[in-house]
Amino acid sequence: MAQPLVIVIGNEKGGAGKSTLAIHIATGLLHAGKKVAILDLDLRQRSMERFFANRAIWVAANNQDLPMPFVPDMGDGKALARATPEEQLARFEAAYAVAQAVSEVILIDTPGGDTTLSRAAHARADQIVTPMNDSFVDFDLLGQVDPVTLELQKPSIYSESVWEARKERAIKEGRHATIDWLVVTNRLQGTHARNRDRLEERMGKLAKRVGFRVGPGLRERVIYRELFPFGLTVADLSNEVRPVSVTMSHVSARQELRGLMADMGLQDALSPLTAAA
Repeated sequence: MAQPLVIVIGNEKGGAGKSTLAIHIATGLLHAGKKVAILDLDLRQRSMERFFANRAIWVAANNQDLPMPFVPDMGDGKALARATPEEQLARFEAAYAVAQAVSEVILIDTPGGDTTLSRAAHARADQIVTPMNDSFVDFDLLGQVDPVTLELQKPSIYSESVWEARKERAIKEGRHATIDWLVVTNRLQGTHARNRDRLEERMGKLAKRVGFRVGPGLRERVIYRELFPFGLTVADLSNEVRPVSVTMSHVSARQELRGLMADMGLQDALSPLTAAA
């Protein structure tokens, strides 16, 4: 079997929507017919793992058939969070090896911070997807701006982390080894603001400087949250799977997910969704 594609959802700031993005990308890939393995490195919360556990329960209770990812066993997350970095890394390496053997895509959700496991995951990435809110608070982890002029000064800590991951990858696999980095603006509000124009301009400058692409993420929509308890996303909705009434907002959300996967260069196999009359 060919080496799986490794996608890392990363950002050292919490609250940017990493897990939301991860579960939507994973379900989109599953519906595209891919064999997906997931690794949730946010050891205490494990939102992505809980999502798919909810999914298994909902599917069984409603006699439905939905695709599921493979979840390598890393043991009790809370206990592992208290373990030494060496033990954490050994557990990750073992789970990663199992995922390599059975999947076409490994999707890794990372915590909002710089950890041993997060660094190990980034160094293995073929693609890093970084969600950020439409805010200079989130941008500060990517690049620093002058407090008076707001002009871009230099890359910040997370950009440096990605640079280190790229360097480690090149050392191990040769100078032609690359990591594609996509930064997506997440949870956009419907109204336009002058702050967004300022932010987009700095994003464009930083993208050229440190080497990432900029794309749209997922807007701030209630539907992304309302489907979570069921273990479902807009990718799952169909004539048979409709735990909530389908509206035009759900249709638009499906289009957003299609657009995100297209920007990632992934196969887009989500079928059109029609709102109920």
